[in-house]
Amino acid sequence: MTDILSAPWPWYIAGPLIGLTVPALLLLGNKPFGISSSLRHICAACFPSNISFFNYNWRDEIWNLLFVFGILIGGYIGGILLANPQDMIIAPDTREILAAGGLNDFSGLLPPQLFGTDHLVSLKSFIFLVVGGFLVGFGTRYAGGCTSGHAIMGLSNLQWPSLVATICFMASGIAATWFLIPAILKLVL
Repeated sequence: MTDILSAPWPWYIAGPLIGLTVPALLLLGNKPFGISSSLRHICAACFPSNISFFNYNWRDEIWNLLFVFGILIGGYIGGILLANPQDMIIAPDTREILAAGGLNDFSGLLPPQLFGTDHLVSLKSFIFLVVGGFLVGFGTRYAGGCTSGHAIMGLSNLQWPSLVATICFMASGIAATWFLIPAILKLVL
């Protein structure tokens, strides 16, 4: 039983399960699927101010915060308690690019050469994480949502902006894999 839970599931099982989240949320409570809005709810709850963006009844969206909390718990259970004993499955071309940049340990979810505790205290890794976090946050806000909100919820509702955003996410991911990540790895490692 643990093998079923610790090994990666094939796309044809995991994909439909994720996809069924959208109709389940809509049927159970008429709630849209998306994660990035939870940060707005947290800020509105923790930092009451006169900023109009945070001036709303965040308690109506408490379900979203509980959903994200459940994702964190599920991530811990899946990543720590049911950790995959095999190396991450990464495309051979991507593996070569990462190895050329100094990353060769694919035993966990994140490369220890970048995210190991001994490397997190370096200035380069700190800048890498802070700048990366800023860019993700800015891009999410600029696109009007995160990848899960646009690609799963938006596309299922046939929203044109979500199609454009998802195409941009994919193109950016491909460009980052082939061009940006190798350049960043040369700076960080």
